[in-house]
Amino acid sequence: MASADDTIAVRASTPRRRLSVNTAIFAIATMLSRIAGLAREIIAASYFGTGGPASAFTIASQIPNLMANLFAQAALSAAFVPVFTDLLQQGRKREAFKLASTLFWIILIALGALTAVGILTAGLIMPLFTGSTFGPALDNLTAGLAQVLFPVVLLLGLTGLLVGVLQSYDEFTIPAIAPAVWNIVIIVGLVLLHPRFAPGKQIYAYAVAWLAATVVQLVMVASALRKIDFRLQLAIDWRDPRVKQVFVLMLPVTIGLGIVNLDQLLNSVFGSLVSRQAPRAIDNAFRIYMLPQGVFSVAVATVLFPTLSRQAARRDVAGMRRAVGNGMRQINLLLIPAAALMMVLATPITRLVFQRGHFTAYSTHIVSIALFWFAISLPFAGVNLLLTRAFFAVKRPWIPTGLAGLNMIVDVIVSLALYKPLGIAGLVIGTAAANAVMTALQYRRLKAGLNGRLEGAQTLKITVRILVASALMAALSWAIWKGLDSLLGRSLIAQIISVGVALSAGGALYAKTVLTMRIPEARQIEELVLERIRRRPAV
Repeated sequence: MASADDTIAVRASTPRRRLSVNTAIFAIATMLSRIAGLAREIIAASYFGTGGPASAFTIASQIPNLMANLFAQAALSAAFVPVFTDLLQQGRKREAFKLASTLFWIILIALGALTAVGILTAGLIMPLFTGSTFGPALDNLTAGLAQVLFPVVLLLGLTGLLVGVLQSYDEFTIPAIAPAVWNIVIIVGLVLLHPRFAPGKQIYAYAVAWLAATVVQLVMVASALRKIDFRLQLAIDWRDPRVKQVFVLMLPVTIGLGIVNLDQLLNSVFGSLVSRQAPRAIDNAFRIYMLPQGVFSVAVATVLFPTLSRQAARRDVAGMRRAVGNGMRQINLLLIPAAALMMVLATPITRLVFQRGHFTAYSTHIVSIALFWFAISLPFAGVNLLLTRAFFAVKRPWIPTGLAGLNMIVDVIVSLALYKPLGIAGLVIGTAAANAVMTALQYRRLKAGLNGRLEGAQTLKITVRILVASALMAALSWAIWKGLDSLLGRSLIAQIISVGVALSAGGALYAKTVLTMRIPEARQIEELVLERIRRRPAV
């Protein structure tokens, strides 16, 4: 017969286990999405390389994406989830659904108008974001591509709201799978449409496929609402005080997330001052960088956000402290070794992933430079994402907003100081420096808000162990790659073997080392994996 203490322990472990399972599901789905996204970039790179048209597409796609983040999508979701979750916690489901419906129609009207303005004024707007290395022909191409892509603003805005509804119900599977489908639709569309466009205009195939995939993603997310019996109401309740509350919360979130997303646009804009190839080269490196970033840090932050919102609503400071501390250590556990591997194997990874077709050895060289410096910012960016969500959960979005403004200032100053002497490296160093400053400031401010404690000593002790294990792993991986590269040469199969064996051997050493060091977060992952392996269907 179970004791009272055993019963309490089981009850306490259930939410954590559910959180671990949700995180694992989201991480796996996100990993598939990132792999599909990387496959998309590989195919696009083989068609377009890092030439002027590819850089034009990079800038044209980033403007609509930035607007979607500024006026909806992540910004609206981050402001909407705490309010929506609070209504559900109070048992006011009907009011919660009414709020979601009102916001849906407001987004449709407002972002529909913004999309129309963007399409009509693209020829005036886009040349403002291109540098001196772009001529009139590339400026016109950038504007034309932007006109095709501007409807993404409206589509992503609606998708962001519906994803927020699903996440409030701990429904993460479809929102996690949808981006993978989005990438697959783009790949299929690009391959089918590319031959149908005239030479010089084939980059438009990429834009059309991108738009079609965004429509498919919205349809998938909308269909998932049937799981929670959500019904969209054909009404707008302007008098609902929660609508105003969402937009009041959204203002600082919009500014904060807009500033964060502006970093990537700044890299492209400043990159166009370096060369016509630089914007696309930086974007290619960013795609590799986002693979480990998305696999784990995005998964942890996304899954923890509704939990943190509920803990904030209950004023469970101790629970929030444990959740954030554990989340930071889990992010470090996987992103620090990923950063170490990207630093020592930047060139062979870039060569294996991209170098074919119109993607030349020079393209590999400039992309690998950007990737090396992106790697340094990897763990900082992951922790930043988690800490920012913690502030959003407690409805204190102005704090990360102000810090994000400082982040952008640091990025601009460092980038402008270094882009002439260091080229692409100087631009990405600016991003890394800004992320490091942002992490330190957010941690300090959140620690003060959680009664001066955030499990800092435990996190530091474990992070030091992770750094030691990562250094050993990186040294072994580089030595194995170097030996196999010299022995096997650089055919595609040889590259797959040399890079694959180096990564696998390094990963195995790292896993063994962190488990031997008794890092609790490593044990958590091991126990989750073993539990899944041992689980058998009930008889």
